[in-house]
Amino acid sequence: MNHDSQTQEHKRTNVSSVLNEARSRVKVTEAPKDSSSALLTRIISGVVYAALFIGCLLAGPVPAAVFVALISGLCAYEFFLMTRRDGKVPNLALGVACSALFPIAALGESIAMTALIFIFVLSCGLWYVYTPRTRIADVAVTLMGPLYTGFMLSSIVLLRDAAPGFAGALIAIGSCASLWVSDSFAYLVGRQFGRHKMAPKISPKKSWEGFAGGIAGSVIIWLIVWATHLFTLSLGYALLTGVVVAILGVFGDLIESRIKRGVGVKDSGNLIPGHGGMLDRCDSLIFGCIAAMLMLYFGGIL
Repeated sequence: MNHDSQTQEHKRTNVSSVLNEARSRVKVTEAPKDSSSALLTRIISGVVYAALFIGCLLAGPVPAAVFVALISGLCAYEFFLMTRRDGKVPNLALGVACSALFPIAALGESIAMTALIFIFVLSCGLWYVYTPRTRIADVAVTLMGPLYTGFMLSSIVLLRDAAPGFAGALIAIGSCASLWVSDSFAYLVGRQFGRHKMAPKISPKKSWEGFAGGIAGSVIIWLIVWATHLFTLSLGYALLTGVVVAILGVFGDLIESRIKRGVGVKDSGNLIPGHGGMLDRCDSLIFGCIAAMLMLYFGGIL
């Protein structure tokens, strides 16, 4: 009986081992499938987003302003929802509306932008005066939202409107593309070679190796813009612009990461499959595009 019991126990052990091995094999084969599916979703949604963006920039300043107004409003909305998790109660309607109006105002004279800022600050002040329950922190968050999103992103409209025809579209697309390519290069290089963490407490996946790869990606796009000879852009200044834009794009990414970590969320939203929210997709554009615009204006290119 003891021998039979040992034999049965041995068989059960073998069967258990076989089942465990089979389960492990199933997991190994399923993981890459899920990963591939997620990557495919990310690529498709990214291509659709970029195609719409580029198409509107090519169509002219007005379609570009309308598109940027749309994404600015969405970014502000996501920003306000995140700040609500931190106990703030912003004026969502006022903030989102003003964020969407900034890119539209960028089509007009500089006085239009000044007037909009004046009306917006006045409106926030009156809202604070006539709603006693509103705290100064709520007003501060309401003010920050449109400035952080719509005002900063309106630089894309200014770039598109800075030169007529294809030249304006090229410089606007080039500015955005340099940041998109920079993000992609940073991801690929960081994933393959990333060893030294850049800001582990804010963005654990960022590495200095990826940062260097991101700068290289941005520089490549600005070299392409230089090679078109549509602008009085020297080779040295193109290289410098690529570096500055990439660095400011990383700052934009880190700032948004700090906001998300502060309120305890992984993504600003779930609007774009595989990418998160609109603010997640535009965080580098917020600071990178205005950096490109300032570099080109101060350098006498535009």
